[in-house]
Amino acid sequence: MTKEQFQALLQPYAEALRAIDVEAKDAALQCERVLPFTGAQVKALRDVAMAAIASDWLLPKENAGIRFGRVAKDLCGFSVDAVLMDKPGPKHRHPNGEIDLCFTRSGSPKFDGKPEGWVVYGKGSTHVPTVRDGEMLILYFLPAGAIEFLDQPFVALARKSA
Repeated sequence: MTKEQFQALLQPYAEALRAIDVEAKDAALQCERVLPFTGAQVKALRDVAMAAIASDWLLPKENAGIRFGRVAKDLCGFSVDAVLMDKPGPKHRHPNGEIDLCFTRSGSPKFDGKPEGWVVYGKGSTHVPTVRDGEMLILYFLPAGAIEFLDQPFVALARKSA
C-alpha cells in the first residue's frame, strides 16, 4: 500500500470524526459509536497500518526511540500523524483537541493509562503521551493540524515535519 492509498483509506474516518465534540466527557464513546474499535472497518485499518510499519512512508522519522510520520497534512480538516511508541513522548498542547486511535503492537500497553481503542483530549489540554507495558501504534487526528510541542528538542523537529 502507498501513502496515498492509506490516506484514501483514512478519508471516511476523518469524515466521521468531524462530528465528534472533543470537549464532551463522552468524546471517546462518541468515536466508538461511529467507528467501533472491534468492528470490521477499524480492524481492516489496523491490519493495513500494522503492515505499513515496515514501509518507508508511515514512520520515516525517529527521535529518542519513538518512530513517527505525518500521514496527511489535511484530511477533512485534520492532520493525521502515526507514532510507534513504548515510552513517554514529547510534552505537547492541543489547541483544538486531539483524537487518537491506539493499536497494540506488543505486550499489554496502555496509552496514558488507557487500553487500546479511542482516546480523546479536549481543546487546550496538555500531556506527555506515554505508553507503558508494551508498544502501540497510534494514529493522531489533530483538528486543523494544531499542536504545540513544549519539549524544546521536539519543537525544531516538529517544524521540519510540518
